[in-house]
Amino acid sequence: MAETTIEGRTHLVLGGARSGKTAYGLKLASDSHLEKCMVATAEAFDPEMKQRIALHRAERDEAWRVWEEPIDLAAVLDEIARPDRIVVVDCLTIWLSNLLLKEMDHASEVARLAAWVREKPFPLVFISNELGMGLVPETSLGRAFRDSHGRMNQTLAAACDQVTFVAAGLPLVLKSKD
Repeated sequence: MAETTIEGRTHLVLGGARSGKTAYGLKLASDSHLEKCMVATAEAFDPEMKQRIALHRAERDEAWRVWEEPIDLAAVLDEIARPDRIVVVDCLTIWLSNLLLKEMDHASEVARLAAWVREKPFPLVFISNELGMGLVPETSLGRAFRDSHGRMNQTLAAACDQVTFVAAGLPLVLKSKD
């Protein structure tokens, strides 16, 4: 894998399913030499999701401090983010899904998170899927989710110092602080 660096304080890592985006985000955090924290947005509602969560836990060593927050990312980041810590949020796709399932105003929540990032630029790595490059979803609900997700990624990409796209485990810098 290519060298990982935190050029800015905030970093959005995008990629498809099993693209290596989470591994890349974890390496960014590990290479920072800051205290490593994780905010997990997934909830284990079924056996398959429990297994996925267990696999993600196995990717991290005991040095990681973990918070689970499926809804209020800005509040948990307000509580834990600080200059001597790097916080990895995995993942924004699940977070958006959680907001939609709870019938929350997801656009307002995304705007609130982006405003928080701009106001308090602590070391953060957000992980998110890139959904807009695949097939058009068959259902109107699927298309609405894909569209909301694309707008969320655009909003957070604008708020973050750096954006990296990962495909086949290889990072491509889309936006750099410089």
